[in-house]
Amino acid sequence: MRVLFLISAFLLVSCGNNADNQPAQQPETASERIIEPVEKVAFLDHDVEVISVVDVAIADTDELRAEGLMNVRRMRMNHGMIFIFEREEPLSFWMANTPLPLDLIFINSDFEIVRIQRDTRPYSTDQILSEYPALYVVEVNAGYAARFDIQEGMSIIFPFNPES
Repeated sequence: MRVLFLISAFLLVSCGNNADNQPAQQPETASERIIEPVEKVAFLDHDVEVISVVDVAIADTDELRAEGLMNVRRMRMNHGMIFIFEREEPLSFWMANTPLPLDLIFINSDFEIVRIQRDTRPYSTDQILSEYPALYVVEVNAGYAARFDIQEGMSIIFPFNPES
């Protein structure tokens, strides 16, 4: 009887995969978060041509902005988060509880990039200042801005619909 119970338990555990018979994506630790992008941000060069597109999660409430990318340990290169504020003003961020090095791209109400802070230090409590009034901040993996040559003075389209 005990052998039958062990075989049944083994079958239940081994069948606990998703429909594609692949293990479900689980966080590395209980405190790890995985973001779910819901919109797109397009970065435009000085000639107003699309140079890259990022799939973003949206942080548009005080609670979501405070949480940001805290405890997100892995993020695809073309994923990120856009922070949307109620007023355009100088902004301050920090990297406390954020394990990923990031590029922070500060954008004003005209969708112009006013500042880029590249390769932030994980877990740092140092203030990262926009230096200029900003209404949006896009956070992407460190190196993204350099990889696509995104520069201050360029602009974004948000939300971006590639079919329009």
